[in-house]
Order: sequence, then structure tokens, then C-alpha cells
Amino acid sequence: MLDIKLIRNQPETVRAGLQSRGGRYLPAFEELLSADAEWRKVNAEADALRARRNQAADEIGRLKKEKKDIGGVLKEMEGVKATLRELEERAKALEGRVQESLLNIPNLPDSSVPAGKEPSDNKVVREWGTKRTFAFSARDHQDVGEGLGILDFGRAAKLSGARFALLVGEGARLERALIQFMLDLHTREHGYTELFPPFLVNRATMTGTGQLPKFAEELYSCPSDDLFLIPTAEVPVTNIFRDEVLEEAALPRAFCAYTACFRREAGSYGKDTRGLIRNHQFNKVELVRFCRPEDSLAQLEILTGHAEEVLKRLNIPYRVMALCAGDLGFSSAKTYDLEVWMPGDRSGGESGGRPNGAWREISSCSTFTDYQSRRIGIQMKRSDGPRALPHTLNGSGVAVGRTMAAVLENYQEPDGGVLVPEALRPYLGTDRLKPAKYF
Repeated sequence: MLDIKLIRNQPETVRAGLQSRGGRYLPAFEELLSADAEWRKVNAEADALRARRNQAADEIGRLKKEKKDIGGVLKEMEGVKATLRELEERAKALEGRVQESLLNIPNLPDSSVPAGKEPSDNKVVREWGTKRTFAFSARDHQDVGEGLGILDFGRAAKLSGARFALLVGEGARLERALIQFMLDLHTREHGYTELFPPFLVNRATMTGTGQLPKFAEELYSCPSDDLFLIPTAEVPVTNIFRDEVLEEAALPRAFCAYTACFRREAGSYGKDTRGLIRNHQFNKVELVRFCRPEDSLAQLEILTGHAEEVLKRLNIPYRVMALCAGDLGFSSAKTYDLEVWMPGDRSGGESGGRPNGAWREISSCSTFTDYQSRRIGIQMKRSDGPRALPHTLNGSGVAVGRTMAAVLENYQEPDGGVLVPEALRPYLGTDRLKPAKYF
């Protein structure tokens, strides 16, 4: 959450930051300012009464010593007690409103974030790789996968409903190979410590990283236990240091984790319904970093580079997009999206009966500055100075299902087979996927 001191002392700065996000949070911000002003006013009135109560105690003692009547003071104190009780109740209610409002105000964009209101305003930072030229009409990954017999959406729908995938045979092995490849790369070469966290977390954990209360409708929950299925490993991994103090000398800290991820996708009905792009359950390898505030932007570049290396090793063309202020995630101060080239994607139309292809997001890498640390209660002990709040960062390193989709489309062959990227061959033990019948 934002620092309440910043909100009180620099409201115009906060207003400008929220306006750059599109202005939709400004009414909530004004409500926060109003509630906070009233809260401080009530607290001041309560403090004045407490001071009078303490003064009266001394006065009563003096009057008793002087054998004088204390009835007037006692009567006054009865009124003070009743009024103070009312003020304390009001203050408690107002404090609740302030805290709830704080949880619903997003992070402020970093000054380096491009201006803009929607995805079309995002900026291309760099592009890597060469798009493959096909001598045949490239198919999308669902057609390729179903032709190989490794993707079965019909049986998945029978088991769970729409937007679930059943991976079969070499498809299941390919998914597992991608996960292992990413974990090995990040732990052996990029210095991450691997974690395997719970997939179910409590309300405090979801609130700490900003999923609650803002995105409650997107989460799968177990109401009787007040637990939630994680939408990403960011949630449990970022919370591992909740209410702890980190030593400055130990930073940066880097962790990676494979988890299944669960999202209701409540606001995206009818969007990206084919294949593996937008499912309710998917796998992901997540990268999380904790660092000193002054290192935040440099650490974002490092983290993004680690996610990029996955795509470079797989030789899949991609581009890096700097998200504009209006397209930032709720808790993010700055985000780079990695988008892979999907040659079989027909969302961009066709030319001569062939798909034009499209860029598809496969990773978001963000710095959240001290926004999550403040919510979670993580502090940093400086070697010479007062405590500070460390900055948190995370990014997909990368989304496994979408990477499988990119492999199937970019490495497909005219006979229905798929070449295996060299980086994955040691994990799969083959250089080519061939059509097979498993059922």
C-alpha cells in the first residue's frame, strides 16, 4: 500500500500518479483523504478529552487535599467519559475505513513509465530473434497439439469444464521438460534459490501481495477454511518474509518456484478461448527478488533479462514491451511484458489463406517498489541508518503453457511433427515429436 504520510503531505503527487493510470481510482482516493482527515480530527478531540481527564485527576486530588467539593469535577468527568467513548468508537470505525481505502489504492507509476491509457500505448523496448518463414500454412498450437495427440481439450472439458487442458503422452513430458529446464537455468546460472510453496494460502497472504480485496472475483477460494488457490507463485513466495526484518547486507535475495496457478478469468469470457493461452489452471515458473530501494530499477532489468534468457535458449522470437501507466497492474510501479511470436495465430487476420501471426504475452516482470513490503510488513535493517522498506520484484520465468504453445507453433513441420528445441532435447531424449494415438 502507499505510505499514508505521502498521501497526507503530497496529495497532489498521488493524484497525478493516479490520474496517469486513467483516473478511475481518484474517487476512492478522495474518499480516503476525507476519511483520514475526519479520523485525525476525531483523534485530536479524543486526545484533548484524555488530557482534560488527566488534568481532572490531579485537580480532584488537590481538592480532596484541600477538603473542597469535588462534585462539579466528577459530574464533568461523567460527560467526558461518555463523549470519549463515542469519539473512540468513531475513531475505530474511521480507522477501518482508512485502512480499507488504502488497500484499494494502487501503486504509483515510476517516472520512467511511458504515458498512456491502454495497451496500444505500450512501447517496444527491444526485439530478439528472427521470425521463421514457412513454406506451408502455419497452424495454431491447438491444431498442432491435437494433431500430435498430445492436447485433449474435449476430455479436459468432460473432467472440469471449459478452459482446462489435458496433456497426454509427449505433451505431458514436454510440459515437465519445460518446467525442469527453466528451474535448472534459474537456479544453476541465475542464482535463484528454488522453493516449492503451498498452492493454498490464507487471506493475509493474498492481501499482502495485493490480490485481496481488489481481485477477489478472480480467485478460487475454499470459504469453509478461508483459504485461496494461488493465482501465481508470487503470492506465497513474496510473503515468506512477512513481518520479518531483512539485513541490508543480505540483499538482493532471489527465489524461484514452480507452481500450478488458478484463475477464474472472470472478466475475460469469450477472450482467447482456444488452446493454452488463457486457461483456469496452468503452470508457471516464477521469479521473485527482494532488494534495496536504490537498486530497484536495476534489479528489474536483471530479472527481465533472466526471463528473456529462457526464450533465447529456446530460440523463440520475442519482444520486450514497457507498459504504459494506464496498463500497469494494480501493485506495479513499472512493468516489462515479454511477448513471443506466434506464427499460427489468426487473431491478426489472414493473408493469402495463411495466418498473419501475432505477439502473445508470456511474462510480466515488475517492480512493486515498497508497495507490497508495506502491506506484508517486511522491513530492511540498514548497516548505518534507520530501517527502510525493501523493494519486491517478480516476473514469470516463464509461463509454461504459453511456452509450449510457442514451441508447437514455431517448430511445427509440414507433416504434423514438431522439432524439439535443442535446449529441451536432453530433458525429452528426442529431437522430434511425432503424431501418436494414445486413446
